[in-house]
Amino acid sequence: MFKTTHRLFLASALTIAGLLPATAEIPANLQDNTFWEAEIEAGTLPPVAERIPQDPLIVDLAAKGRDFGTPGGTLRTMVTRSKDIRQMVVYGYARLIGFDHEYNIVPDLLASFDNDDNRKFTLHLRPGHKWSDGTPFTSEDFRYWWEDVANNELLSPSGPPEFLLVEGKPPTVTFPDAETVVFEWEEPNPDFLQSLAQARPPFIYRPSEFLKQYHENFADPEELAFQVEDARVKSWAALHNKLDNLYKFDNHELPTLQPWLNASSGKKIRHNFIRNPYYHRVDSNGVQLPYIDVVEMEIVAPGLVAAKTNAGESDLQGRGLAFRDASILKKGEAEGGYKTLLWKTGVASQIAIYPNLNFNDEMWRDVLRDPRVRRALSLGIDRKTINQALYFKLAQPAAMSVLPASPFYDEANAQAWAQYDIEMANALLDEAGLTGRDKNGIRLLPDGRPMELIIETAGERQEVENALQIVTDTWREIGIDLVMRPLDRDILRNRVFSGNTMASVWFGWDDGIPQTHTSPAFLAPTDQVFLAWPKWGQYYQTGGGSGEPPDMPEAEQLMKLAHDWELATTDEERAAIWAQMLRIHADQLYAIGILNGAPQPIVVSNRLRNVPQQAMWAWEPGAHFGIHRPDEFFFVD
Repeated sequence: MFKTTHRLFLASALTIAGLLPATAEIPANLQDNTFWEAEIEAGTLPPVAERIPQDPLIVDLAAKGRDFGTPGGTLRTMVTRSKDIRQMVVYGYARLIGFDHEYNIVPDLLASFDNDDNRKFTLHLRPGHKWSDGTPFTSEDFRYWWEDVANNELLSPSGPPEFLLVEGKPPTVTFPDAETVVFEWEEPNPDFLQSLAQARPPFIYRPSEFLKQYHENFADPEELAFQVEDARVKSWAALHNKLDNLYKFDNHELPTLQPWLNASSGKKIRHNFIRNPYYHRVDSNGVQLPYIDVVEMEIVAPGLVAAKTNAGESDLQGRGLAFRDASILKKGEAEGGYKTLLWKTGVASQIAIYPNLNFNDEMWRDVLRDPRVRRALSLGIDRKTINQALYFKLAQPAAMSVLPASPFYDEANAQAWAQYDIEMANALLDEAGLTGRDKNGIRLLPDGRPMELIIETAGERQEVENALQIVTDTWREIGIDLVMRPLDRDILRNRVFSGNTMASVWFGWDDGIPQTHTSPAFLAPTDQVFLAWPKWGQYYQTGGGSGEPPDMPEAEQLMKLAHDWELATTDEERAAIWAQMLRIHADQLYAIGILNGAPQPIVVSNRLRNVPQQAMWAWEPGAHFGIHRPDEFFFVD
């Protein structure tokens, strides 16, 4: 029954997405663009009809309300760190299975898939699909990853990734033929498909023909030894892992399935990414995507992104821009040749304060673990003033919860302990036993120290520091002295993870718009990146090897509920679990959200087409620009 229903839904979703089914007729007028003309004439690259899969993914842009484009051009964009060239994998968003613009899960690199009761998933590849170097993309690439990488102790000491383990057991993975891969578990794994659609995908396949050159099971021993010595690494496994970086995208020799491939080696100020000649998507007019030939990604200092964008030096920019930049960007539109759009943001909270429940200071830890204290801190924040001062009332003052675009949204959760109420906040702190004050009116801890609550920040967003300055003033009214400490992002995270940070500030959950198929695991202490319980997350991630087990009843309940969701068999059961977990967060305030939905400036060249006027800027789900399909963007000239 599930399988039949799934196929009907899938056909409908493909129609909505403007993607024609794999059986659709390939356009008769397939055409090569001029970018590869010289290579085709020289015979070093076959014509497009021989490069695309036998059943390419045909995109009907008219059905999506978009324009058909003309290939060509170079798109300029900026990032602020060398390692952020990986955004090309995020933005490219070629996934086995991905989200369409309505967050339905649809096949992409895959021709189709079968889901039998969330226990057995059959993945059907596209016959004739090739990597960017022209080698076949087949089930052998999945077999190589599963048997020779994920289950090789030298390459993957921890074994297969966690999302493939159900009740601690890995799946049975089989490869019936070159175009079929089957993952099967004894118990349901309802998070499998969504995991494949993530902004940072798990990559359950590898370009096997390329990587076998560096694997002891396949390579010539003498040649491999030479390669290891030449690369100045300790072992073949270290060399293999260094080269095997589909997400980092910094090995220009590694084949890819993304719309653009890295054409730059080494560290540079500017990286060029050129169109993938074997990309699997074709528009219904017979033009192979992506439309844009080259993406030029410049690495600049964080403080220069807005200024250089204002000067017209970027054709598409969201990363590195904040709402505070919107006014100056609007003023520079005419001279810069661009327009400034304001997209909604998809994080659960634009600014959230995380009291560290695993803080190394025992006295402070006990205080922060008292929910009355966390509720008082939330009640002591004047969210309306922050919204007015920072976002001209364009954001939504609220506690941290899911957004209205999620089926799990509940207004009561969004407003829980989110009103500005100094009287109630003081009463809660008194009730918690924090009645003593020093001569300046600052409350005293039980050991006599003043309540100086140190909040550490990454120092990257001016609006965070501005918001905390307003919070500093209102918290003084409840007898708490807020001390702000900006740090480098990596230093901040390491301090939080080690328990040396009292409290920190960051965005809320990346996924503020979870859907029925979304796992609520990030609501439970399963990951150290939730900055309120890093050591609980470490304990789960290492199987008890490090960190601390959750020792608060509500946190233990969240872990149980997350596990129950994995075993649930109906959407109704899963929805009920989501509701319960969100109520616990609303009541306990593990993270103190300030507001959400703050507009994100998106700068788009006047020459660039098919970029949505209104859209969602979200890391998960959505991969920022990825879900909006930059391979369909094009220049009018």
